[in-house]
Amino acid sequence: MLLNYCCPWQLSELHMMKINQTVLKEFILVGFSVYPHAQTFLFVVFFCLYLPTLTGNLAIMGLTWVDRYLHTPMYLFLSALSFSETCYTLTIIPKMLANLLAKDRSISSIGCGLQMCFFLGLGGTNCMILTLMGYDRFLAICNPLRYPLLMTNMVCGKLVASAWIVGFIISVIETALIFRGSFCNPNLVKHFFCHMRAVVRLSCLDSDFTEFIVTMISVSGLMGTFLVIILTYVFILSTVLKIPSAEGKQKAFSTCASHLTVVIIHFGFASIVYLKPEASGGDDTVIAVPYTVVTPFLSPLIFSLRNKDMKNAFRKALGKKFLE
Repeated sequence: MLLNYCCPWQLSELHMMKINQTVLKEFILVGFSVYPHAQTFLFVVFFCLYLPTLTGNLAIMGLTWVDRYLHTPMYLFLSALSFSETCYTLTIIPKMLANLLAKDRSISSIGCGLQMCFFLGLGGTNCMILTLMGYDRFLAICNPLRYPLLMTNMVCGKLVASAWIVGFIISVIETALIFRGSFCNPNLVKHFFCHMRAVVRLSCLDSDFTEFIVTMISVSGLMGTFLVIILTYVFILSTVLKIPSAEGKQKAFSTCASHLTVVIIHFGFASIVYLKPEASGGDDTVIAVPYTVVTPFLSPLIFSLRNKDMKNAFRKALGKKFLE
């Protein structure tokens, strides 16, 4: 009845809004298609980075499982991080590799939502597990006598489970905010996966406000966990400096070196993605590569190559295999 009282130009505007606000059943991941001559080369590079990433994380999980000497909170946290990063890379990299060789780069709206939810959830879980690893080192160095009572394997498991729960609660909220409305044509996602910023810009609702909200949630989580890690290392540093012997200081620092290196790389690359001003320009697809491909590649290398216990466990595993 209300439409009878509308002016012709209002009816036309409503008609155009209905056309534009089509319920999209799929998105097209533009990705690296803007670089048509480099796609084969990029496939080879990313595949060569992904294979050792997957192998390294699986090796860390396997060694932690079979070697009883590694059944301690520090290595259980490391194994949990490796599992989380394995799932994290599986969420986006296989699809990216397939799209580099395929002509059809479509992804269903449900698939896009699931990919986004798992990417955000696992990314948040990684940040929180890195924070828990810093807290574990803080207890071990600053409270060595109470450490066995405060950080048991049971406590470690509960903390890791909490990290997963919190990470996915936040990701479900962000994904729900982005997919709560309809999307307007064109359905081109200017990224190699369903990145929240790239998808939210296609929303027919107030995309600027939604983008601001979900970005603030991600930045708050990122900066919050990073500040907690920095705080733990301030206490660690103050405790280590009080150790009288140089050998004791070196031993204490060596237990934190790998974790601190991964933290700097992880949060450094992530901050470039999420703290980059909108007006600064740059290709978001290329900017996301270090955070989504390079960081997961470096993480298992740093933790395994700089860790004597992990290398000894690997030698023992190889020795048993050859003896058999």
